[in-house]
Amino acid sequence: MKIIGITGGVGAGKSTVLDYLSQKHHAYVIQADKVGHLVMEPEGLCYEQVIALFGRQVIKDDKTIDRRQVSDVVFGNELMRQSLDDIIHPAVKTYILDEIRHQKETGCDLLIVEAALLLEEHYEEFCDAVWYIHTDAEVRIQRLMDSRGYTRAKAKSIIARQASEEFFKEHADYMIINNGDLQTTWNQIEEGIKLL
Repeated sequence: MKIIGITGGVGAGKSTVLDYLSQKHHAYVIQADKVGHLVMEPEGLCYEQVIALFGRQVIKDDKTIDRRQVSDVVFGNELMRQSLDDIIHPAVKTYILDEIRHQKETGCDLLIVEAALLLEEHYEEFCDAVWYIHTDAEVRIQRLMDSRGYTRAKAKSIIARQASEEFFKEHADYMIINNGDLQTTWNQIEEGIKLL
C-alpha cells in the first residue's frame, strides 16, 4: 500500500485533489479535520477531555460537543487553543495510524492522508510521499470569501497564521499548482502518481 500525505494552506483546493484521487485511483482518503470531529464525538477518544477543559456548558442536548462554542472560546484565547490542540492532535494521529493499519489489512492499494498540519505533526514519518497543494494567495482569499462567506480581512488573517509557502516547499516531495485550471491539476496528479 502506498500512502500519500497531502497538505497545503486553507483555500488551496485540497478537496479537489482528494476527490480526483478517490474517483480515478480508488484511493482511501482520511482527512485529519474530519477525524478531529470524530474524536470529539460522545464515543470518541477526546470527548471527556474536551468537556473537562471547556466545562459542561459545551454539551448540546444530543450529548455532542458544541464545536461552534468551543471555536468561539479558542479563537481569541491562545492558551485554550493550545490546550485543545494538545488534546486533539495526538488523538487524531492515533486514529489515523489505526485506520492505516486496518486499510493495509483489507488490501488497500492507495491511501491518502490530508492534513493542514501534516508536516508540523510529523505525519511524513508514515507517508511514502508528501504532496503540497499550492495556490496563489489571491485565489485562496477569493475561494474563502466565496465558499465560507469570510470577509477579505478574515481570509487574509487565517492565511497569515498558517505555515509559509517556503516551509511547505522545503518539506514536500512534490508540488501541485492548483489555481483553477482543473486539467492542469489532473495532469500534475497523474505525474505525481507515476513518481510513487
